[in-house]
Amino acid sequence: MNKYSRVLCLSALSVIFSGCSGFLDKEPWDSIDATKSFQSEEDAIAAVNGAYQPLQWAKLYNMRIWTLDIVAGNSEVGAGGGTDGIETKDLANFITTTDNFGVLDIYRGPAPGILRCNYVLKNVPGMDIDEDIKNRCLGEAYFLRAHYYFILVRLFGGVPLLTEPQTPDDDLKPKRASVEQIYQLIIDDLKKAIDLLPTKSSYTSDDIGRATKGAAMGELAKVYLTRGENYDKIIEYCDEIKKQGYSLNSDYSDNFNPEKENGQESLFEVQYYGKTNYDFWSNENQASWLSTYMGPRNSDMVAGGYGWNQPTGEFVSQYEEGDLRKDKTVLYSGCPLFDGKTYSSSYSSTGYNVRKFLVPKSISMDYNTSPANFVVMRYAEVLLMKAEALNELGRTSEAEEPLYEVRTRAGLTDRSKIEGLTQDEMRDKIFHERRMELAFEGDRWFDIIRMKDGKGLEFLHSIGKLNAQEKHLLLPIPQQEIEANGNLEQNPGY
Repeated sequence: MNKYSRVLCLSALSVIFSGCSGFLDKEPWDSIDATKSFQSEEDAIAAVNGAYQPLQWAKLYNMRIWTLDIVAGNSEVGAGGGTDGIETKDLANFITTTDNFGVLDIYRGPAPGILRCNYVLKNVPGMDIDEDIKNRCLGEAYFLRAHYYFILVRLFGGVPLLTEPQTPDDDLKPKRASVEQIYQLIIDDLKKAIDLLPTKSSYTSDDIGRATKGAAMGELAKVYLTRGENYDKIIEYCDEIKKQGYSLNSDYSDNFNPEKENGQESLFEVQYYGKTNYDFWSNENQASWLSTYMGPRNSDMVAGGYGWNQPTGEFVSQYEEGDLRKDKTVLYSGCPLFDGKTYSSSYSSTGYNVRKFLVPKSISMDYNTSPANFVVMRYAEVLLMKAEALNELGRTSEAEEPLYEVRTRAGLTDRSKIEGLTQDEMRDKIFHERRMELAFEGDRWFDIIRMKDGKGLEFLHSIGKLNAQEKHLLLPIPQQEIEANGNLEQNPGY
């Protein structure tokens, strides 16, 4: 039995869920026997709550997703030297092998979430419960399953396609489905989620943070953009998201302030609340790792401070003069004080550290208490997706407007910088804007692998990553998985 399948079978023994002031911050943690049928609204809600939780774990947003910015060249590992972060260093140097444990982490990361979504989708439709609750739970499960598979297909290509909870009687050594089959499931699931989910404004405060109609529209727009298709539909979804009340925060840094989470710009966030009841390194942990990991090493600027994810000089040089995002994203010599403390370039091997995710000690006093959410999608990206879709349709002058809105918030108000561009020039400008606006949020690698005409590899080579080849635009299928399931084929070149 391969690990991808085995995780699903073993996880079926229980669906862990939390069920108080936010839908994932409730205690005590309990479990339900997922082999039994669901009986009540509480069962359905608990099960779908469980489907969110793998997003929080280190295999996804608490570590592996943001380390993709290191692979993409925005930053270096930093950390404590030696073998600290060696798996990420190998990925970033494009010398990784099929036994890289970081690759194994991210391959396995979505599996428990997919399982839990499949249990909801199997059990909830036949339940005699409030129709609104039923539809919401199903919509959440469709959204989450699509999101988990979207992570996998972009990083690995085709993977086993599982839409039912597996039992010992099933084929536990499934073959990889094609990329087209995976994307068809993702698109179908997101369309169902759009139909079933409520808008963000209809949620009570207890349920803010759940998937919404706007989040599903944004995700489907991103899927279409990744595939280079349905640009008209992307624009339609982006316009509808605006109608639902989403808008830019006036202050860019509000997007990463744990006291202003799930705000007007936020479409979807991975929720944390900073409790220390569980081991910081366990899946049950409810604290974010980002401030702890990215805080400058030996600085005492934040609780923890492991010095990971150090921005490169090349990345910092890409800020235009007057870009307000620089001081809110990066710590550098002479930058504004952080929590009353002066930054020294000696804290980092590159002379820089990430600022945007750091949480002051007044909010998180210990390394294991950060309540900061991870923002997966926000309205600024919606505007940039609309600009990109307009440009790909040849409506380049119209693309200026959403791009200018993002740049204006960043203090870049000279519109002549984006006027009169050719389609190719506008495409490059939008990708640049995405790099600066969404820096360290886990998007840059996904942008590199979807660049046209070999420009992704061209960029990597331009910053000194000369080992990067076409094969590296997909990660290898972990050797441990292939040994457990002889039906899995390796990606070309590994």
